[in-house]
Amino acid sequence: MSSMEYLKPEDSQAVGDVIGNRALAGWEIASVVSSIFIAEWLASVAVDWMRIAVVVPIGLAFVLSISSHHLRGETLRDLGFRLDNFLRAAGLLTLPMIVTAIVCLAIGWWTGERIDFLRWHISRPLAVQLILGFAWGFVQQYMLQSLVNRRAQIVWGRGWLSVLVVAAIFAGLHLPNPALTVATFVGGVIWAAVYQRAPNIFALAISHSLMTWIVVSTVPASALHHLRIGLKYFGSN
Repeated sequence: MSSMEYLKPEDSQAVGDVIGNRALAGWEIASVVSSIFIAEWLASVAVDWMRIAVVVPIGLAFVLSISSHHLRGETLRDLGFRLDNFLRAAGLLTLPMIVTAIVCLAIGWWTGERIDFLRWHISRPLAVQLILGFAWGFVQQYMLQSLVNRRAQIVWGRGWLSVLVVAAIFAGLHLPNPALTVATFVGGVIWAAVYQRAPNIFALAISHSLMTWIVVSTVPASALHHLRIGLKYFGSN
């Protein structure tokens, strides 16, 4: 006899609910990530007015995410839109950010790259670029943590397995750029681990913006391939 035959009806129902919840969470991750992936690769080849087509998969990703939160009764606080744990999250991020900055500076020095903290979109004032970077990081961290990380914890549990899955997904979204794939995997591990301990999207967005600025300012542009991903990575312009 199988182990399932020894379960009471109510226990069997509970097991079924757990399996169904995990399957649903996996589907949510796959749906949102595939929508974003399509948008990235579509944006890399779209020109002029055709770029508006990118709105479709991106909009679908947001609709799926918001619907998922509503279905599961998740509040803004649950998702990390809060301030009470901001300092704790910032504290957890500080040491990894310092270590990352030192490594990036060492890479810049070792390669002979001229370190320039004004290099990131030189046509814009640094303050404006950091604000835009925060906004972009905010959107990415929302999708990565409030949706993917939370659902990954349902499927694989809280801890390093789900953290590594989240990081791998984030890195995969930066293919085929090898330097960005590695950098985003490392960043993904740090941000996913911190989110599981102190879910705060604001602190993560600030960290995302600052780390991007430091990487772009220190690592050779040729190694980063001008931050290109998707089919655009293979372009010459």
